[in-house]
Amino acid sequence: MKRITLIFDESRADVVEEKVLPLFGKKIKLKIAYKNFRNFKFSEEDFLMCYLSDEQLHEFIEEIVENHWKIGFLPHPEMKEGRQGFGVSSKLEAAARNIMDSEELLEVDLLLANGKPVLNKLIIGNTFSLMYGSGLQEGFFRKIIARFNIFLKSFRKVRLQPYSISWNTKSGDELDQGVDTAALGMVVVQHGKSSMLSRRIIEDSNPNDGMMHCLVLAPKSIWEIIKFGFYSVFRSKLKNSLPDYVAHIKTDRIVIKSDNPINYAADELLLSAREIEMVVKPKALAIVPGTLLDSEKEVEKNRVFKVQNLPKGELKNELLNRFLPFTNHATTEEFKWLFSILRENSQTSQSYLVLMALSTIIATFGLFGNSSPVIIGAMILAPLMSPIISLAMGVLRQNERLIKESLLAIGYGLLVGYIFAVLITWITPLNTPNSEIVARIRPNLLDLGVAAASGVAGAYAHSKKEVAKTLAGVAIAVALVPPLSVSGIGLGWGDWEVFFGALLLLITNLAGMVLSAALTFLLLGFSPFRLAKKGLLISLFFVALISAPLGFGFSRMVKENKIMQRLSGAEIPQGKLRDVRVIRMNPMRISLTIISEKPLDYEELSAVKNEIQDIVGQEVEVELSVGLVL
Repeated sequence: MKRITLIFDESRADVVEEKVLPLFGKKIKLKIAYKNFRNFKFSEEDFLMCYLSDEQLHEFIEEIVENHWKIGFLPHPEMKEGRQGFGVSSKLEAAARNIMDSEELLEVDLLLANGKPVLNKLIIGNTFSLMYGSGLQEGFFRKIIARFNIFLKSFRKVRLQPYSISWNTKSGDELDQGVDTAALGMVVVQHGKSSMLSRRIIEDSNPNDGMMHCLVLAPKSIWEIIKFGFYSVFRSKLKNSLPDYVAHIKTDRIVIKSDNPINYAADELLLSAREIEMVVKPKALAIVPGTLLDSEKEVEKNRVFKVQNLPKGELKNELLNRFLPFTNHATTEEFKWLFSILRENSQTSQSYLVLMALSTIIATFGLFGNSSPVIIGAMILAPLMSPIISLAMGVLRQNERLIKESLLAIGYGLLVGYIFAVLITWITPLNTPNSEIVARIRPNLLDLGVAAASGVAGAYAHSKKEVAKTLAGVAIAVALVPPLSVSGIGLGWGDWEVFFGALLLLITNLAGMVLSAALTFLLLGFSPFRLAKKGLLISLFFVALISAPLGFGFSRMVKENKIMQRLSGAEIPQGKLRDVRVIRMNPMRISLTIISEKPLDYEELSAVKNEIQDIVGQEVEVELSVGLVL
């Protein structure tokens, strides 16, 4: 390499004297202040080394391209974009060593926007710079904090803007394809080897492949931005995970137009225009590649046009006329398909009533037979979940017709269920609650959690054609018919504890499903929040109302478990306690077995009771069985 000519920022002359010149010694034949460089004539054989700010470099690049000068870069404190674009190390010593050690120059492309050079990136509109931050090495915590701060700023009202994007699909100036769309903004880089954007997303990129990359951000909700922002903050690699709302165009010429002035930033220089023409000038610069500029990897020079997810037509117009919602709004096609299904499910048809009768009959016989498989079969057959999901949508969108028809279907279904459960109870000579019946008369907050999760699953499965086949599993999870049958059994027996206990479980399932299903439909974008607010508050009120007895039931269950844990396996002088079961809490009655080596007389049994009372800490009634070890 020939002797070096240094072009430097005169405002940093002291740094040049103290830090730059000592690194090169006699290899610098001439040093010229930037304001004076036009007074000198350089040949194509000369090697110019720049210590300039981004602003100075923008002007100087045009001269370099025109005169075919060979060039290298040192990291100026105000050369942020140039460092990123050319992969220059932020450490002066490392950059100087790289220039002196490099024997070959690299011909790299140059991106032009409206005829002006772009050193690193072009930002159009609002792109939440979280997406394209610096590709240079930074401290881990500093990087995380910076990204998180930008992430928080994304929680604000944003609106998409109209753009007309045209591009060429083959070499030449002809723009033979395009799209009219709505977008939040765009990020354009000539290559990605020194920026976070392409390091994390774009793999097929090189500084001399003759192509640029244009990423068009067109989210349909704030949630899409937040979700990708979260992954960007907490995940270091995002290869092959370009969000659905980001279109990718890779070519050498793109023109962007809009009826409104387009605000954009070329290397953080703020500009405005109604049309932006971007062109890649191939191999325009002969440079010493920076240490962070990966130019050795071979890439295919194919063009990419992933624009199929950009909003067009009616969807584009809808997005342009409002602020972005927090969650995605369902498409018109999704609305039509789901509402037709839900209206059909809310009808009280003959087949619906027949299935309700059959499922109740099967469930009631299964309960009397203490058979879990038979009860599960009844759960699968039961059609009660469908009108409940329809009711959730009616409540969410304040659709009176859907609410009325769904409530009628649920009401008639419950009536048929009660009739058949009571009739079977009257003709069955069994009147003692078994374990399957007892399990459904003491609901607690866990049952509300099951109902809520089932409501989410039911709403999601109804809204997605591809997962509708899981509805049978949802029906099993929520178990609507068994508590209805147990409640009918209690009514047939005249046992109000059984009746009201099972009825509370049934109401818990209904209220929990309606609220959680409505919230799920809201998050899936089937209603704006302003419309859904009233219905959600009413549903929340009913859930809060039943939460009090459920909370009491949960507290009682916790106390029973603690008592069983204390007693199970406890060793007392008379033997070891096993098979502990709390029958009731007030007054407390406990059933258990004591394992002893000899038969126990009455006094010893009384002593066992006293030992149990000491462990529990209160008076108890004991149902005691003695198991002998022979």
